Amino acid sequence: MARSSTRPTSRDVAHAAGVSQAAVSLVLGDKWRGRVSEPTAERVRQAARDLGYRPNLAARNLRLGRTRTVLLVVPALTTEFFAGVYTGAARVAAEHGFGVVLYPSPEGIGPARDPFASAQAALDGVIASSMAADALTDIRGDQLPLVMLDSDPEGSLGAATVNLDIADGVRQVAEHLLGLGHRRVLHLAADVPSWTFEIRARELAARMAAVPGTEIRTARAPISIDGALTATEAALTAPGPRPTAIVCDDDKLAAGAYKALRRRGLRIPDDISVTGLDDLALATAIDPELTTVRLDAELFGEHGMRALLAVLEGDRPTSGDIPVQLVVRGSTAPPRTP
Repeated sequence: MARSSTRPTSRDVAHAAGVSQAAVSLVLGDKWRGRVSEPTAERVRQAARDLGYRPNLAARNLRLGRTRTVLLVVPALTTEFFAGVYTGAARVAAEHGFGVVLYPSPEGIGPARDPFASAQAALDGVIASSMAADALTDIRGDQLPLVMLDSDPEGSLGAATVNLDIADGVRQVAEHLLGLGHRRVLHLAADVPSWTFEIRARELAARMAAVPGTEIRTARAPISIDGALTATEAALTAPGPRPTAIVCDDDKLAAGAYKALRRRGLRIPDDISVTGLDDLALATAIDPELTTVRLDAELFGEHGMRALLAVLEGDRPTSGDIPVQLVVRGSTAPPRTP
């Protein structure tokens, strides 16, 4: 079949395939199943290939009221975890012809002033970490199709929530330490008002309380190495017996705990064991390498994007938390006999 010298239209495809323009739209929009037969669909696709037809995405998006752009709102770019979330989300978005705009809202700085002239006009939907939920009001993102990451399914702002199984990760940490014989634990908790950190504290307390003779103390710190160092030093100088293990909400907090312990001449894990949560590159850069819970950030981002695509299509997103895994390394060992 000869190609036209001008840009072929859907009408040309319909004429070549012997079908209506409506059928062409259904087939090339991948919405033909149950409405157009397989042979007809293939005839339309073949006609489009022969004519070199390419749909006008700009016009199609205007008709549908879509820009095929979504916003990913994260608390900061100071950790590789959220870079992984972006990578996973962008990968799935690209497979479906969408783009992802990354919008960090660092603690203490707040969101940029009006990042879009009108977020509702410029975006199809939003994926947001619960740690950056405050930014949604400023950008009016809570008025768009919204998927929340690391958020309480019972009280989320979003049409859907996507969560890592953080509770199970903390259970794995607790069972590992209890199995080694630890009974006095310091919880180095992230000083961030977020559901994901509330879950960590709740699960750790419940697991420890289930075993007689256990004691858990809590020290709060901002998610920074210096903040963790200061909080750990204060906890270690408090009255009472020294903990035999430190459970950290984040690998960065664990790195700060390492520094505090070394300043006091304590060895890891001989004198005290340390665990983290995230499994960042940092976990294998410190010595000894850190026992931590591996969170698959890219898979997290993929699930978030798939959930938003489902919401945009009016479908119900897949339910169920994303599994996590404890990675045991050299920072944990049985406590020393007094």
